[in-house]
Amino acid sequence: MKKIKGALALLAVLSLAGCGAGSPSSGTAESSPEGTSGSGAATALEKVEVGVIPIVDVAPIYLGVKEGIFEKEGLDVKLTLAQGGAAIVPAIMSEQMDFGFSNVTSMIVARSKSLPLKMVAPGGSSTGDTKADFASVMTKPDSGIKEIKDLVGKKVAVNTLNNISDSTISEAVKLAGGDYKKVHFVEMGFPDMTAQLAAGNVDAMAAVEPFVTISEADGNVPIFSNYAEPVDDLTVAVYFTSDDYIKKNPETAAKFARAMTESQKFADENPEKAKAVLPDYTSLEPEVIEKLTMPRYYTEVNEASIEKIAEISLDRGLIEKIPDLTALLPSK
Repeated sequence: MKKIKGALALLAVLSLAGCGAGSPSSGTAESSPEGTSGSGAATALEKVEVGVIPIVDVAPIYLGVKEGIFEKEGLDVKLTLAQGGAAIVPAIMSEQMDFGFSNVTSMIVARSKSLPLKMVAPGGSSTGDTKADFASVMTKPDSGIKEIKDLVGKKVAVNTLNNISDSTISEAVKLAGGDYKKVHFVEMGFPDMTAQLAAGNVDAMAAVEPFVTISEADGNVPIFSNYAEPVDDLTVAVYFTSDDYIKKNPETAAKFARAMTESQKFADENPEKAKAVLPDYTSLEPEVIEKLTMPRYYTEVNEASIEKIAEISLDRGLIEKIPDLTALLPSK
């Protein structure tokens, strides 16, 4: 238990944006160097750089690199840890990176602002279980908050205002019959939430793993998962690139999409192996990793869930109009 709580101190330097935690310091992890052909001659691999965030959602891409899935497609992947999705988008637009990772709300908002970004593969998805998901709204056991509509009039910590957490929570409150406009959201980094909850500065916190597990170790209790409810089978995050990159590099984009999809499938079928790569890019203790609830790693983006997130984003004023989702969603 002490080691689980101690992990909070290790993670205190993390900063969050989009749907995930930032890293203690930016870094890279690369796939194996050049492969060899059957005759023993060196076969040059095409180098691609991918911006990721050090959270459990991106375990499949690390696992895919480790298992040689990307190398099989002829790709030498450089994984660059970013402070958050806000740093990855401009890197893609300026061609400093080839692919990136982001939550779906940020993608919808970006496309609505005429940024030519396109999803190429799914990232993490909700488990669909409101009691056992990798995201959860947590509170103190004596807070008096027992169900979703009890959040009305309360202060709820979210890592980013006007994004996936507050919009999904407000929608859940609305569907539960509560006045979602009276939920007060407070922006702060995930690592700060448990302390602020303990101090009484907020009444609840919208956390993702590993902060759900860490918060539970401190005695806090879950109310519901805002990723499992109110949107069914929510695709939470995706890998993306720019329209221009796809136009210039169609074969590379297709290779990356295939390798990423295979990596997702492998991780979903081998959750313990997915957990085993977490120490490669996070500072999580083994005791924390063992207790984590991992996302589902599906091979397709759930288009219905993206449409619902777009509708919620429009209703909450995050966007002025729903963008062309066909242009945003992965090509079929």
